[in-house]
Amino acid sequence: MKAVVVHGAMDLRIDQIQARTPESGEVLINISYGGICGSDLHYWQHGRNGSFEVTEPLVLGHEVVGTVAALGSEVTGYCVGQSVAIHPATPCPQPGAAPQGLHLVPGGTYLGSASTTPHTQGGLAQQLVVQADQLRKLPDGLGLRRAALAEPLAIALHGVSRLGEQVSGARCFVSGAGPIGLLAAAVLKIRGAAYVAIADLQPRALEIAKQLGIDATLNVGAGEKPETMGFDIGVEAAGVMPSLQTVLDAVRRAGSVLQLGILPRDPGSIALSEIGLRELTVYGSQRFETELDEALELLVAHPQLEQVISHVFDLDRALQAFEMAADSAQSSKVLIQLA
Repeated sequence: MKAVVVHGAMDLRIDQIQARTPESGEVLINISYGGICGSDLHYWQHGRNGSFEVTEPLVLGHEVVGTVAALGSEVTGYCVGQSVAIHPATPCPQPGAAPQGLHLVPGGTYLGSASTTPHTQGGLAQQLVVQADQLRKLPDGLGLRRAALAEPLAIALHGVSRLGEQVSGARCFVSGAGPIGLLAAAVLKIRGAAYVAIADLQPRALEIAKQLGIDATLNVGAGEKPETMGFDIGVEAAGVMPSLQTVLDAVRRAGSVLQLGILPRDPGSIALSEIGLRELTVYGSQRFETELDEALELLVAHPQLEQVISHVFDLDRALQAFEMAADSAQSSKVLIQLA
């Protein structure tokens, strides 16, 4: 079968890899769509994602959905042809389970990651074998294309959930209108925020924000800035230090900051003194745990979220898909159609 495989920096190939038969407790999935994430772009462009370096061929992709192709022994509750989303992590919570912090357990794996040796192969392949507890049935009314947003939406949900009840009625500012920032802004509105503003350098991204019903957009490239200390909550979703400084400046005294973007580990200059001087509360956020179930329900209830998908490429055009995903002026969430 075909798969999207990175061999090193700027070395992305469509390779033939060996298909696998599901063993006891496993399910074989025909993958329909896979989204390209920022981590996938890092593996392609740099041969690494943070400290995780590609040392062997790695099938990319963790934002994948598809249909059941075959069931291993002892698997119940699923049937061939059923549409499913895939939780990319192990250990994986049971569907509908209460949060236990499993996503922070050392030694866990994530689809399409070089954090393990051998690497954990990803889902941008025509077929994928996963554990049955990684599957989530798609709700009625949710097609596979829109369902491909479930994983990034779950990341946004996890981050916003860390803020708790303070979101209701709050004035919120989001810095960064990439797919995660757009989805976080939408989740803030869904969770009852009174006002949400979002800032970005790219006019196209801000147009999508308007389509999602975000209250205000700020074009940083045109010199537009958020009101200083005018917001109850600030969300950093761009993953760069100047963006975090903008968020810190925008939040009022005793306000809250959510760090949702993945910041570089390299030292940088930022006025962290403001955290103490204004008694800001800072929340970190790492991936997600149980939020995939809620994400699927929200995608049914809020079909406008599909506006975040900007492009869909066939598998044979995977390199063009990655090039488009890397161009934030033209794209938002880019999908690869595998079946």
